[in-house]
Amino acid sequence: MATAANVITCSRIPAGIALLFFPPFSVPFYVLYLAAGISDMIDGAVARATDTVSESGARLDTIADLVLVAVCLIKLLPVLQIPSWIWGWTGMIALIRITNYVSGYVVHKRFVALHTFMNKVTGVLLFLLPLTVSFLDMKYTAAAVCAVATFAAIQEGHYIRTASRQE
Repeated sequence: MATAANVITCSRIPAGIALLFFPPFSVPFYVLYLAAGISDMIDGAVARATDTVSESGARLDTIADLVLVAVCLIKLLPVLQIPSWIWGWTGMIALIRITNYVSGYVVHKRFVALHTFMNKVTGVLLFLLPLTVSFLDMKYTAAAVCAVATFAAIQEGHYIRTASRQE
């Protein structure tokens, strides 16, 4: 269904892909990055305001997020100096999330990715991280993001396994 919210969500996909064609931290990169981030922040609000919230819209949002994240990883990882302990911590968070997805499938017989408040906070912090690299030390900002992401992943796993949904 072509709702205003879904159109906004879909705009994130070409904006994310376009990031591939610009150098990281250049003005065009930041413009596209910010546009994609703003679309992520407002699509859900538009869906709620227009009473067009749907399961397919949530799935589309997840796909658009994955495209943006994948492109950002491709562009930013080669130029960022990330300490090895942050890589280890990130791996642990990934394992928790994979466990959540597997247990969600086992418990609910479908893929489950919850849009909890803490997952949204994690998303905002991850989004802000590349905007801070020129003036804040990556080891401190990444540690803060990892701490919040760890809590969010554990909380999401709890909600999945207890079938409660706190948003």
